[in-house]
Amino acid sequence: MDNAKLASSAREFSFSNSDFERVRKLIYQHAGISLSPVKQDMVYSRLARRLRATGATSFSEYLDALEKSGGGEWERFVNSLTTNLTSFFREAHHFPILADHLKKCSTRASVKIWCSAASTGEEPYSIAMTVVEALAGAASNVTIVASDLDTNVLEAAKKGVYSFDRVARLSPDRLKRFFLKGTGSQVGLVSVRPELRRMIDFRRINLLDSSYSVPNGLDVIFCRNVMIYFDKPTQYKILKKFHPLMNSDSLLFAGHSESFLHASDLFKSLGKTVYAPAGKGI
Repeated sequence: MDNAKLASSAREFSFSNSDFERVRKLIYQHAGISLSPVKQDMVYSRLARRLRATGATSFSEYLDALEKSGGGEWERFVNSLTTNLTSFFREAHHFPILADHLKKCSTRASVKIWCSAASTGEEPYSIAMTVVEALAGAASNVTIVASDLDTNVLEAAKKGVYSFDRVARLSPDRLKRFFLKGTGSQVGLVSVRPELRRMIDFRRINLLDSSYSVPNGLDVIFCRNVMIYFDKPTQYKILKKFHPLMNSDSLLFAGHSESFLHASDLFKSLGKTVYAPAGKGI
């Protein structure tokens, strides 16, 4: 028996290639995510939990019910298949660039930032800390919208509570200024200070939506490590929707493995995976 058949026979539920291709089609239609063919084991392990939770006895039964009357299960289906790896000040080279840009924008009546893949909150809180450090008293003029497709991670982000190992690499000054240490039953945890949490408006936004519930005239968009899940045509459609939301001197931050050169008519590279809108007079 080959390894693939051995793995299949050891599974609680049968999971055929046609089941996997059906999942790939559905997640692409609903979230624009292009699942790699090598993700079959990951898909099985994550969706098997949904089969148990719903009482389905096979993947075909689960997917039939999902397509027929999915309702809230569509959200849980998408949540199960999205990956939310993040950390505070991830890709740290971006934050001094953000700080310099914020100082240039500080004379404006308002500064608007959109973090479009907020995950469990580490990125938007890193943005908020940078805002406070760069602008001090002028930080009150800054609006930060943080969004994600996954409602589970958004709830965690809103709470702003983390195990100490998640913040261990932050400087003592940042820990003292922006976090509260847990006591009693909360020992080993830290929580984001309320004044920092209040700076961020968390919203569920699907980047495949025809329009986004964010302000126009955005000065900054963070869209890091999410475009890798989309194919190039889908990336282009999203970038085309970003473009009119931004000012001529706005910045778009991408992930280290992402490139938007295929959308050079929309965005031009400034280096270090930072982009500016093209064709807006700059």
